[in-house]
Amino acid sequence: AKAAVHVYTDMLFLACVLAAAAPTEAAAAGRGLARRAATLPDPAYLRVATWNVAAINNNPFEYWITHEDPKYNQMMQDVQAFLDEPGAADVAVSTVLTEAMLGELQAKMTEAGWDHVDEAVAEWRSQYAGRQIIAGFMKDKDLGKKRLMSMPDRTTNTINLASGQTATRPTAINCYGAEFASMEQWWAQWKGFMFDTKLSLASGKEATPSQLVGKISRAKYPALTEAEEAMSRPLSAICQAAFDGILVHMLNTVGGGAHKETWQPMRRQMCVALNSRKTHRTLAILSRSYADSDAIFLQEVSGAMVAQLREHPKLSRNFSLHVAPNDGKRDQISVLLLSRSRFDHASATSLNPAFDALLAGLGGDVPVAPGDVLVLSATDALTKQTYVLASFHGDTDGLATVPVVKAMAQLLAKQPMGTRHVFGMDANTYAVGSAKQQGVSEFAAEYRQLGLTSCWGDAPDPTNITTFNARTYLQPQLNKAVAYKDLASPGTGDKNPKDFLLFPRGSFGVESTTKDNTGQKAYVERQPFPTLTFPSDHGVLSSVLKLLPPPSPLASELRTARRSLRAAE
Repeated sequence: AKAAVHVYTDMLFLACVLAAAAPTEAAAAGRGLARRAATLPDPAYLRVATWNVAAINNNPFEYWITHEDPKYNQMMQDVQAFLDEPGAADVAVSTVLTEAMLGELQAKMTEAGWDHVDEAVAEWRSQYAGRQIIAGFMKDKDLGKKRLMSMPDRTTNTINLASGQTATRPTAINCYGAEFASMEQWWAQWKGFMFDTKLSLASGKEATPSQLVGKISRAKYPALTEAEEAMSRPLSAICQAAFDGILVHMLNTVGGGAHKETWQPMRRQMCVALNSRKTHRTLAILSRSYADSDAIFLQEVSGAMVAQLREHPKLSRNFSLHVAPNDGKRDQISVLLLSRSRFDHASATSLNPAFDALLAGLGGDVPVAPGDVLVLSATDALTKQTYVLASFHGDTDGLATVPVVKAMAQLLAKQPMGTRHVFGMDANTYAVGSAKQQGVSEFAAEYRQLGLTSCWGDAPDPTNITTFNARTYLQPQLNKAVAYKDLASPGTGDKNPKDFLLFPRGSFGVESTTKDNTGQKAYVERQPFPTLTFPSDHGVLSSVLKLLPPPSPLASELRTARRSLRAAE
């Protein structure tokens, strides 16, 4: 390691001497050498970044974003105001999903051979058609518990096709490509998509979207009655049609109809930024702002993004790509990018089997899915030291984070002395913990006990957040929506310190740590994200770590003995 540092500093010194000379060939050579030295990694430091790039969200309106057009905020506030106090505009559901539409839907379901269609239509007419669209339908908690809208939405909102493309149901809460100038146009497109459009699915099967609507199990959702379970397929299809129709009706009428001509173009713009061009924008940020990193830890990477990382001109040239073992079912994979000028990519060796065995040995039902953890060893080409590097995506409540870190600590204990370790993660920790969610302070106490520290030190500030997002009123779970005026209020939405870089205490000094929610290595506090230019709901975290000399074997033994004595007391 010392030799590598000397070579680096000698090269810089020689470059400066030559560049300072008169404008001769020697000076030109010096300037070229200086430019070359500036691009080389400094062996005395390690530049690392971690980022949960976030899975693609099919509903561009689901979360508040920072939008440069004030019409966006006005529209979302008008939707909120309408849902809070609809007044005389809280019309009957039958004025949106009319009797004529219901008759056409009944005919389509009967023609498709569905069971219990007539019973479902009768149930709809007697129990739902006369309700108010907001107070009696959109805000009905029992409908949510019965999954009569969310279940068919789950299977037909955005459908993966064999071509690699997607098909989207005509609704306001996805990236449906066409527009509808009237409710009549919406209904014709909805009905045709659901029942008349034959799709070649990613599974290899062919089906219409309506064939993906299934029966809802009362055993799983006990709010359903036996009769509702029997008719749940046609009844949920009717509820889905009504839900989609109410959303279109609402966006066309809120604010006195001010958004009728603008909400669909706005949705299209947001879909480009947050969905169809999300991977492109993500790779652009990595390429522009983080290409000088020695290691980049990524989480929730899609299979499509993995493919584009392999083909990206700059990133594939600068980094070797390493992907967590996964079953191909979940499109959320942990990934490592290792600098080709810093690490010997041929030395990279998977440690996942050893890690998996240690995690299993801890017992308990740890919520870790295939693809969540990537662990490998690699040799630093400059210092010849071995590194253990890991990227981890925690579960939503962070309950897997402590067991995963414990298993990682056990793995490190089995490595040869002098092995260095850096662990980039979305820990999914919370400012205030509970029995159901991992608190950040409690997490810090756990990693300190394991002899680890973080880029935030031994005691991270719970208010030093790396996420800032909240649900709007344009999504099915209205009980989780946050009012615009409350976005910055404590306890609303997801404003938590979730992202970390961990390493053994005494192995590195933290020279700097930077948060980024702009893509420019800058962080704007109290700004909801994603934005139209920053496509993730997690900030990027980057640190410059100074390599500290390894402790002597005797000092290490003394520390181990002290820990044993403290444990025995």
